[in-house]
Amino acid sequence: MAGTIVILFLILTAVVLGLAGKEEKKQRKFGATYMTMNNPYFEVLDENIKEIVEGNGDILITRDPLQDQEKQNAQIRDMIDEGIDVLFLNPVDWKGIQSSLELCRKKKIPVFVMDTPVYEKELVVSTILSDNYEAGAACAKDMMRKRQSAKIVIVYSQNINSTSERVKGFLDTIREHPEYQVVAKKNGAAELEVGMREMKKIINEGITFDVVLGGNDPTALGCIAAMQKMNKEEGVMVYGIDGSPDAKAMIKAGYMEATSAQSPVRIGMKAAETAYEYLDGKPVEQEIKIPVTLITRDNMKNYSISGWQ
Repeated sequence: MAGTIVILFLILTAVVLGLAGKEEKKQRKFGATYMTMNNPYFEVLDENIKEIVEGNGDILITRDPLQDQEKQNAQIRDMIDEGIDVLFLNPVDWKGIQSSLELCRKKKIPVFVMDTPVYEKELVVSTILSDNYEAGAACAKDMMRKRQSAKIVIVYSQNINSTSERVKGFLDTIREHPEYQVVAKKNGAAELEVGMREMKKIINEGITFDVVLGGNDPTALGCIAAMQKMNKEEGVMVYGIDGSPDAKAMIKAGYMEATSAQSPVRIGMKAAETAYEYLDGKPVEQEIKIPVTLITRDNMKNYSISGWQ
């Protein structure tokens, strides 16, 4: 009888300790904000973060500032008031985000930046992004292999560091080759509608061109839509950057030359994994670059058209 009581006591003690251990694990709250959700790229990035966060029993709050830096700053303040423990950030403006970064540091909220860096890198724990410079350079190299000369139009957002880095990679590659001439450079939000609007302006200005570089795939697709509507697409090579399903479909159909493929799947997963490593007290890299791959008609068979990398 005494032995039975001892066994029951040990079992009850184990159960109580087990329950206490479970109660000690606090459910963490993660915040995420992207420059826009009007881009499937960021939807996929967010889905992959959410999968890991919820898989750990935690919560992810996602906000869309609609390409408005003031709104993004306000949303970050709101998420801080809601009690977030970690912030995943894709800034609208790499300099305009600074006040939010300073507030996060004051509140001891670690920040993990994705896809495009911030100006004050010391205010964040880690930046996880594509090799944006190489993405632009790869487009230029492909163009130079296929054309002995070109009149080039570039449409991109100058406020977004990632797209600026892509354009820099492209321009640096053609810099010593005067036969490749940039005839127009337009600034605008990195969205399809904006690309379409800016391309219409270029065509109406009577600018002659035979190559287009979009700062991302939506911009490139918007340029294609405008050229098709105005019957100006004949003989024009269009390059984008993202590796989106829509861009791959346009490459297969012959309307787009190539896209430098990013991987929102890998970036999202890596960002979440890095955040958890940091929370567990492990050292993390300040910058993690995810390689890009140029997708063309020649290697299209190696990629799924319907999904992201």
